[in-house]
Amino acid sequence: MKFDLLIRNATVIDGTRAPRFAADVGVSSGKISRIGKLKEKGEIEIDACGRIAAPGFIDAHTHDDRLMLSAPDMAPKVSQGVTTVVAGNCGVSLAPAPRGMPQPVTPPLNLMDSEGTWFHFKSFREYVEALRAQPPATNCALLVGHSMLRVQTMDDLEKPASPREISSMRSMVEEALAAGAIGLSTGLYYEPASAAPTEEVIEVCRPLTARKGIYCTHMRDEGDRVVDSLEETFRIGRELGVPVVVSHHKLVGKPNHGRSAETLPIIEKAMRSQKIGLDCYPYCASSTILSVSRVGPASKVLVTWSKPHPEFAGMELTEIASKLRLSVPDAVEKLLPAGAIYFSMDERDVQRILGFEHTMIGSDGLPHDGAPHPRLWGTFPRVLGHYSRGLNLFPLETAVYKMTGLTARTFGLADRGVLKQGFAADIVVFDENEIDEAASFAKPIQRAKGIDTVIVNGAVVWREGKPTGARPGRVLARTA
Repeated sequence: MKFDLLIRNATVIDGTRAPRFAADVGVSSGKISRIGKLKEKGEIEIDACGRIAAPGFIDAHTHDDRLMLSAPDMAPKVSQGVTTVVAGNCGVSLAPAPRGMPQPVTPPLNLMDSEGTWFHFKSFREYVEALRAQPPATNCALLVGHSMLRVQTMDDLEKPASPREISSMRSMVEEALAAGAIGLSTGLYYEPASAAPTEEVIEVCRPLTARKGIYCTHMRDEGDRVVDSLEETFRIGRELGVPVVVSHHKLVGKPNHGRSAETLPIIEKAMRSQKIGLDCYPYCASSTILSVSRVGPASKVLVTWSKPHPEFAGMELTEIASKLRLSVPDAVEKLLPAGAIYFSMDERDVQRILGFEHTMIGSDGLPHDGAPHPRLWGTFPRVLGHYSRGLNLFPLETAVYKMTGLTARTFGLADRGVLKQGFAADIVVFDENEIDEAASFAKPIQRAKGIDTVIVNGAVVWREGKPTGARPGRVLARTA
């Protein structure tokens, strides 16, 4: 027997938290065919002596819906070892758009495309078919966004949806799930959805129950009312009988610093009676649309993009205000529509949440920002290099589990996230002593250090510091 691809002399971390072990990994027809001391040869052979071979990382929270089509080599992700992305988060998805996109593009949908031209898929099925016709380098699991449904259905977003509007949105959810979506996301924090009461969300999400979908949420509040928002999230999951994921769990604003010591036990207690997941990115700064209300809780604000003033991307808001000889609120208004990075979290909370046994890793990167948050390129190597190796927050086996096996199980991605015979050959080979982020707030577009080879469905997509051009990604289904 000759393997299509053979990784020799690796130290295997299999994604289950089991201790590492020495082995070769043989791949045939896109699957892991054998793991052990292998005498056979491979059409392609990779010597991983002194390297870790692990399951390809699964990014639990992305906004890569458009990136997969506009830049299908997926360099920001495969360069850091990511082989699967969960897209359509925070209520923001590229489809369905049966009536196109109103102008100007409704924030935060403009984080996906500020011009609106990419919102041309009239159904979710059209979007899925486009991904299958021109696959990206990574796999994807797709969510349909509640805010997108509201924009497509409602003329007045500042009120609850009517029974007729709820029925229309529910039909769109049903269509999306039938087309391949694994669930629905909300962004109740954002203006297009903040007027939606809990009851609206439950009714719109009814198709999730029969389809065994998943509910993911950027909660209504991550500051003073974070506990109320957690309880709302749990209620939605209970009433629908579906798993829920708390997106990018964090505590925003100085008065709330330290409250992860309160929220994590609440989450853990709720986990005993229902299926709950959560993800986190390894930074003390968030990134989203720019607005006056979001500036207040932040100690520092960096502008990531501005449609009328692209020249200010990457600059501090106070510096921009000084240059324009305006107050900060007036400078914000002049920059809109725009995006920003907000330094509003505490490192102790970040470490506590990352260290929580059930926390997955999600980048929440925004790939179309002019000066993006470094999490877009640096999330996974930062967890492995800074938090695992540097701070010893958890062993490397645990770090890998948080970005592979745990994530695959939470989202129901069968035969992913573990290096095991018969599973899909999504594999990353890296140097545990070298892996680290290179991206920074000053220079955010930098490929990770220490990533040797990235393999998706048996095809090498990243090697020797650059994409190979292979695009073997698939749209993944959820197995409840």
